[in-house]
Amino acid sequence: MNNHPIPQPDTVYQLFRELNNVPRPSWHEEKVADWLCQFAVDNQLDYQRDAHNCVVIRKAASPGKEGCEPIVLHAHMDMVCVAEKGKDFDPLSSSIEAYTDNGWMKARGTSLGADNGMGLCMAMAVMKDKSLIHGPLELLVTTNEEDGMTGAANLSEDFVKARKMIDLDSEDYDTITVGAAGAYLQTASLPLSFVPSTRDTVFAQVSIHGGLGGHSGVDINKQRMSAVKEICLLADQLLATNKVAVASIQAGEANASIPSSAEMIIGIAPDAADEIIDRIRHYEIRKAGDPNIKVEVSLAAPCQQVLTDDCVQALIDSIGEIPFGMIKMSEQMPGTVETSNNIGVIRMEEDHFHVTTHSRSFIDADMIALGERIRDIFEKHGATTRLIMSTPAWEENTQSDFMHLMEQTFIDVLGFRPRLVEMHFVMEMGYFVEKFKGIQIIPIGPRIIEPHSTSERVELSTIDNIWKVLIEVLCRLAQ
Repeated sequence: MNNHPIPQPDTVYQLFRELNNVPRPSWHEEKVADWLCQFAVDNQLDYQRDAHNCVVIRKAASPGKEGCEPIVLHAHMDMVCVAEKGKDFDPLSSSIEAYTDNGWMKARGTSLGADNGMGLCMAMAVMKDKSLIHGPLELLVTTNEEDGMTGAANLSEDFVKARKMIDLDSEDYDTITVGAAGAYLQTASLPLSFVPSTRDTVFAQVSIHGGLGGHSGVDINKQRMSAVKEICLLADQLLATNKVAVASIQAGEANASIPSSAEMIIGIAPDAADEIIDRIRHYEIRKAGDPNIKVEVSLAAPCQQVLTDDCVQALIDSIGEIPFGMIKMSEQMPGTVETSNNIGVIRMEEDHFHVTTHSRSFIDADMIALGERIRDIFEKHGATTRLIMSTPAWEENTQSDFMHLMEQTFIDVLGFRPRLVEMHFVMEMGYFVEKFKGIQIIPIGPRIIEPHSTSERVELSTIDNIWKVLIEVLCRLAQ
């Protein structure tokens, strides 16, 4: 250990409290980018902001360390915003209500945004603290990491100068991530058509809720419900009675989340209303990893029109043919999912159903083939599709001096050697190694459980521990 004091991470928590008041859903990062730039101004730091609202903040080296190799810290500024059913929450204006509970930080009724807000605030605390020992630093903060990685994809090749990066977007503090799956995110638009409803139709609201949801990468093999799949299965059974029409259908919370809830409005022939409603009340969804699922039905206000059976059936058939969950386990990485797919959301737009799918794999060719198969399924049923993101898988050199230094720092500071793991989530590293030739990347971070869900929480002791590792390794890199 170097003989230098490591400050307490009080500034990390202070910054996170401030960040909780800044709206930052993916695709809407203007306010948080403003906040970051103001942070740079307030702390007399140079900064640059690009057309996609990515920000780089630069800090000079500690006195006497000006000749040391520069280091870039990285985090992303957006978060997946999901809320419990009935929670009054607008991602574009509402604050995150964080609280601590038995050693964990959680949020009241929403996702917490510790992914990646806590890593971001760690990096900002480093940039703010004038007592630390380090070489020249850059803090790269990217946009839209959670829903297309368009910020990273569009970075200019000269946006950062350093060729050693400490990424703070890992979610399991006793590991170093050394590889991440690639991702193929696409949308489909299925045409809508309507017919007038009859005056005596009985309308009901059907909801599926109580699922755990979770991260569509790391939680994808946990036998959790896909509310997208389940609402379509239920709709298919109801349409088959010839007594039901669907007026609307919505499902899922975010592209990168396992969908935990869904809702539809149905119209029922009056002579079958009691029978259909009773059937829905007794409909069961059983998933081993999702014990608290509920299916509820209640009467709803009349609708002037309903969807045609044909357009609803096209949605149902598409969703029925598209795989959900783990598709293949890795033979090289025991216990790790190699290829998977998530169907994120169904939304009704003015004239079409909007559906998103998120395919992942450590094998780029398999990922692309899966994405193209899903595209073909949608197009067979009359949809138009659009590719949002095709991010390559990434693998780091585990034998570099940089990696060995980080491992040794964990040993010296925390008393254990971190596991080197490849994770079934998507990271921006595939873009970084293309943009910044020769860059070495080591991702670390605190323990975050159930990201992208209302159960998201971060373990406080691991924040403190990763903070110690970060400060120590920056000092060692400046030797």
